[in-house]
Amino acid sequence: MLGKLDDYLRFNEAALNLRSQRQQLLSSNIANADTPNFKARDVDFASALQNAVGRAAGAPAAPALATTSPGHLAGNSAGTLADGTPLLYRTPAQGAVDGNTVDMDVERNQFADNAIRYEAGITLINAQIKGMMAAIQGAP
Repeated sequence: MLGKLDDYLRFNEAALNLRSQRQQLLSSNIANADTPNFKARDVDFASALQNAVGRAAGAPAAPALATTSPGHLAGNSAGTLADGTPLLYRTPAQGAVDGNTVDMDVERNQFADNAIRYEAGITLINAQIKGMMAAIQGAP
C-alpha cells in the first residue's frame, strides 16, 4: 500500500527536491555576482528530473567515487549536486573584465521562475493529497 502511495507522489516529490537544489544554486550565483572569476552554474532541469524519477523508481544510481586512501574525502565532486546531477556552466551573453559570468538579469529571472514553479509543485502535491483524502473518506 505504501509503495503505491510513494509511486503516486514520486514525480512531484522529485521535482520539488530538484527545484529546491536549483534555488540554492541560483542564489549562490546571485551571491557571487561580484566575485572575480566566478562561473555561474545551473542544471538541465528536464534531464535532471528524468534521472531523479528513474533513480527513485529503482534504476541504478550513479557509481560512487573510489577512494584509495583513508585521507580521501567521501562525497560528490564539485561538478555535481548531492544526488549526482551534473552542474553546467551558464554561457554569458557578454563577458566581464573580471572573468565573472553571472548576469544578474538572467539569474533573477531564473530565480523567480524557479520559485514560481516550486510553488506550483507544492500546489500540485496538496491537490494530490486532498484527492487521496477525499477517496479515503468517501467524500462526494
